[in-house]
Amino acid sequence: MTGAVYAAGAVCWRYVDGKPMILLIHRTAYADVTLPKGKVDPGESLPETAVREIEEETGLAVHLGVPLGITRYALRSGREKVVHYWAAQVSDDAIRRSTFAPNHEIAALEWVTLKKAKSYLTYEHDSEIVRTFESLLDDGVSETFALIALRHGKAEPLAASDGGDEDRRLTPRGLKQAASIVGPLRAFGVRRIITSTAVRCATTVAPLAAATGIAPKRTELISQRAHEEGTGDVRHVVGKRVRSGKTAVLCSHGPVLPEIIREIALATGSIPGSYLSEAAALETAAFSVVHLSATNPASGIVTIETHVPRV
Repeated sequence: MTGAVYAAGAVCWRYVDGKPMILLIHRTAYADVTLPKGKVDPGESLPETAVREIEEETGLAVHLGVPLGITRYALRSGREKVVHYWAAQVSDDAIRRSTFAPNHEIAALEWVTLKKAKSYLTYEHDSEIVRTFESLLDDGVSETFALIALRHGKAEPLAASDGGDEDRRLTPRGLKQAASIVGPLRAFGVRRIITSTAVRCATTVAPLAAATGIAPKRTELISQRAHEEGTGDVRHVVGKRVRSGKTAVLCSHGPVLPEIIREIALATGSIPGSYLSEAAALETAAFSVVHLSATNPASGIVTIETHVPRV
């Protein structure tokens, strides 16, 4: 909607004595109880906003899990506020490192049970988000990791390359795309980077590697050349990543992405459907985050969200 105010936040949660608890914030200015969230800064993606605002409001450094939905409500100004939410499991280390102190915006933080949260929250739209999170707990899929299928950035045409298809470089726009997706990808807590051996793929993940300190693993098995020659082995690459249970980026090519998504579905016993082909139909530098259960990956894909570059 034109004129809408966009924001992002999360249901921050953790287990305390075996019981799931979520974090609520008591805001000073509004004298209310709500979920941590905040407005999008210029040039910022929604996942980046969620992670930044949570740390600013609570002192907690988190990574995003499953998306929980969107709330919409009218502001006093008459504009609509649109808030995107994710689940965010909070580690013990994040708790220890929190620098929160009561301030002019946030009077206090409080960890409460889900039952208390639903009656304690000031706004019904917040309670709806908590109920969505509760359904993940009921289904046993609240603890998740993600496999992120990433298409390389915009590349030069083959005719402009000094070598073959594998040697095609990113265009200036492609380089800007590669830089622009670092923040959104980091929001999901990437721990491994797997890339096709093609120059355009390796260059796409280079800024992410530099920002995270993660050395990319280059493999011919998900390259376009191997795909065309019938020597690729996407199943091996995907199977290893599912077994590891760690969030990973798999950077590859348009023709290979449907196979990557299909193999994730097969490896996790997911129900086939058009949602898989939609997740694979990515423009350059776009990526689909495939959320999987960390405790039972064979329970199928929890959900998929797709993000496009800002440039």
